Amino acid sequence: MSEIKLTKEQSLEVKRQLEIYSQGVQEIIPTEELEAKIAKSIVENRPLKIKLGLDPSAPDVHLGHTVVLNKMRQFQENGHIIQLIIGDFTGKIGDPTGKSVARKQLTDEEVKHNAKTYFEQFAKVIDMEKVELHYNSKWLSNLNFEDVIQLAGKITVARLLERDDFEERMAFNKPISLHEFFYPLMQGYDSVVLENDIELGGTDQHFNILMGRHFQEKFGKEKQVAILMPLLEGLDGVEKMSKSKRNYIGIDESPQEMYGKAMSIPDELMVKYFELVTDFTPNQISTMKAELQNGILHPRDAKMLLARTIVRMYHGVETAEKAESQFVSIFQKGAMPDEIQVVTWKGEQEISIIDLLVELKLLSSKSEARRMIDNRGVKLDGNKVEDASLKITITDGLVVQVGKRKFIKLKN
Repeated sequence: MSEIKLTKEQSLEVKRQLEIYSQGVQEIIPTEELEAKIAKSIVENRPLKIKLGLDPSAPDVHLGHTVVLNKMRQFQENGHIIQLIIGDFTGKIGDPTGKSVARKQLTDEEVKHNAKTYFEQFAKVIDMEKVELHYNSKWLSNLNFEDVIQLAGKITVARLLERDDFEERMAFNKPISLHEFFYPLMQGYDSVVLENDIELGGTDQHFNILMGRHFQEKFGKEKQVAILMPLLEGLDGVEKMSKSKRNYIGIDESPQEMYGKAMSIPDELMVKYFELVTDFTPNQISTMKAELQNGILHPRDAKMLLARTIVRMYHGVETAEKAESQFVSIFQKGAMPDEIQVVTWKGEQEISIIDLLVELKLLSSKSEARRMIDNRGVKLDGNKVEDASLKITITDGLVVQVGKRKFIKLKN
């Protein structure tokens, strides 16, 4: 910072931006370089180039994925350039991060389809019209074998084996294919080509992102700063948010489902969610934390604010208010929702409650249905079902409810 002379206004702007970019971050490598880059950007009136690499293998976006996207949005709102790198070349290899076996290699068609799905969903968080899109096949597919040998010569095998998943596989005598070593090399080379200033990613991308710094230095470029975001725990409060673990909030879900799920977030994770998945400013979050600690703000009201904010960000203000109103009516006053899915019943007119729940796909198995009834989580027309052996006669307009959010009205 001593090499760059700043006015008082410029110094305040550096401080303001640094505070925003530091919010909710797990690690900045290194912070002083990020501060210097922001200062240089302001003095030279030159936007920073912010990189996010995508391996398009799982295109369904949930709130866990938006942790990095929200950080990108903050940079974008301050006039910096977002560089999305679609790993159409690296995606054919597959990122070995966190994998005990080699990843399945993607076809060109799979990569293109997944990338398109990403763009549609990312547009809900960042302005895709102001994003630089790059496909790394543009430069990686043009490297000849001599180029690849020279690239490989800029890093040691010992450094590559520092990677946790490789180290683990070696310890358990699990195979590592030679091509897997090239994934971090290629991701690092992306940073060389694009000369980006900052690379964003989750903490699980620590090794890959540092490869960008390593190769930029080896090629005589200015090194990028790594900003690592924490992995977001899901609704269970324990495991990383994941569709496979069914502890997620999808950004394409209905407002009612999104609001209801957000209300089930553990209290101790509320502040983390505000920091990582909402558009609240550092000052707003500090105020809210102080009000929670002083008892001015009740945890229930804070959670309702969180749920309303999440729905508002993806569905708009009016829809968020409607989702909240419906939640209050159903869960606090015991009313039924205004809009209930209607299903035409074509089965037997007399059926056991357990078979009905499974037939309607409200629960996945008879044992799960039995447990839900035992836990008093099933209602018919608002009345709790207490007998798992109950036989019922299907009537027109019968409302079947499971838990707090699942309703189906039968049409006979």
